[in-house]
Amino acid sequence: MPKVRRAALPLALLRHLNERVRQREITGAQLLLLAQWLDANPEVPSGKWFRRFPEMTVCGQGELIKTFLRLGQIADGEEIA
Repeated sequence: MPKVRRAALPLALLRHLNERVRQREITGAQLLLLAQWLDANPEVPSGKWFRRFPEMTVCGQGELIKTFLRLGQIADGEEIA
């Protein structure tokens, strides 16, 4: 199983994620929880996946985080812990 990539991300993806953080008003506290989860070097499925946090959902595909959702938005893929 792949691990979430944290370096050498495509510039377009970084811009997209930054825009979603702003648009969906993701708080610093939620980003800290995400960083702590990433520090554990989590394994993720090679296909679509998502992980719920108290105030947001992180969606990815393989080793890449693809977007952030607000609570109530529907995520696609395999839910991971």
